[in-house]
Amino acid sequence: MNEQGSKRTADPDHEPRANHAARVDPAPELRGRSAGPIQGLGAGKLPETIAVVEEDRRDGLHLGAQVYVSRAGEPVADLAIGWARPGEELTPDHLMLWLSSTKPVTAVAIAKLWEAGALGLDDPIAAHVPAFAAGGKGGVTIRHALTHTGGFRMAGTGWPDEPWDVIVSRICERKLEPRWVPGEKAGYHLTSSWFMLGEIARRLDGRPFDRFVRAEVLEPLGMDDSWIGMPAERFREYGGRIAPLWHTAGAAEGETERGEGSPSGHGWTREERVTRPSPGGNGRGPMRELGRFYETLLAGGARRGRRLLRPQTVEALTAHHRVGMYDHTFRHVLDWGLGFIPDNKHCGEGAEGGEGGESAAGGEQGAIPYAYGRLCSRRTYGHSGYRSSTAFADPVHGLAVAIAFNGTPEAEPHRLRMQRTVEAVYRDLGIEGPAG
Repeated sequence: MNEQGSKRTADPDHEPRANHAARVDPAPELRGRSAGPIQGLGAGKLPETIAVVEEDRRDGLHLGAQVYVSRAGEPVADLAIGWARPGEELTPDHLMLWLSSTKPVTAVAIAKLWEAGALGLDDPIAAHVPAFAAGGKGGVTIRHALTHTGGFRMAGTGWPDEPWDVIVSRICERKLEPRWVPGEKAGYHLTSSWFMLGEIARRLDGRPFDRFVRAEVLEPLGMDDSWIGMPAERFREYGGRIAPLWHTAGAAEGETERGEGSPSGHGWTREERVTRPSPGGNGRGPMRELGRFYETLLAGGARRGRRLLRPQTVEALTAHHRVGMYDHTFRHVLDWGLGFIPDNKHCGEGAEGGEGGESAAGGEQGAIPYAYGRLCSRRTYGHSGYRSSTAFADPVHGLAVAIAFNGTPEAEPHRLRMQRTVEAVYRDLGIEGPAG
């Protein structure tokens, strides 16, 4: 399932900028194993994690990856492994595409309006955007949008080719899906509900969504190189620091060793896909900055004396609001928070539901979509992006983790890649089993 379309177009060339991150020697455990380049801090603390990333790189699943890990607010590692493009080393300063790992940032932006009393979670979307009531959607609320229970899934929003107003109008004209009672049926909405949340923010605040989220969420956290839609002049200034994402489905073993071979780009570094905001899918930035976002939530919504959210709001966002419901997009029973995905290990083997006795995909725990591995605590929350990224907080262990691979293999190789990588992080930190 492709969040930004299935068109296989090559990425445009960008002039690479100088690498500012320090080169480091690989962890001793990796010496002599044809390790690719490693830049950043903390390589010696994550030997198994690096080994897993390297093995999958040699198998052609990606050219490179960024890995950021902190514990109790203190960075453990901020690493880039492998290549950004054939022949160009990836650095911790490259701006990675987050895809749906963007969604919690937008959810926090909406939560700021909720705290300010500008909206209520159970407000109908149409109370803020009257045209949205068309097609039987008058009862769909902001809570439904955040929990993916609204019933207006659609792939053809027109982004990024159409302007914001046209996209919003197209979604407003959409009919409620047949046999869908908002709040009583669930199905992951790739982008449509997130554009409507962005439009609510725009109407209440007055600023375009990209400027609102930048000023109210990203800049206060010092996420200076993170964006959900960036100005065209910044796009040109960043140049080659905007990292491409590569098609690696079906890649032959060893194809990306040393960044060689001819991987195909998704085309998601084209200017319009970087500069025009998609509130549920085109966040970009170094993964350490997305990790900083989760560090703030772990700290109760404050960072370095500056409060982003109240602790009670953080608890509300990350609690289970949708419980035991079958997701008709993922075809699996999944719990959900308000824009965040909680740990769903309990929804694993034997989960069933849906129309006509439809059974959930998977059976074994690892088949759960957007999982955080078998070692995380039950209180873990976060979000992942299409076959490439994940970012989450584990309050029991004080962990913030943000990982982005720059290759999109088939679904099952990616699931195994992410599970192995995340579990390696836990083992590198001496965490050997899940906690409460």
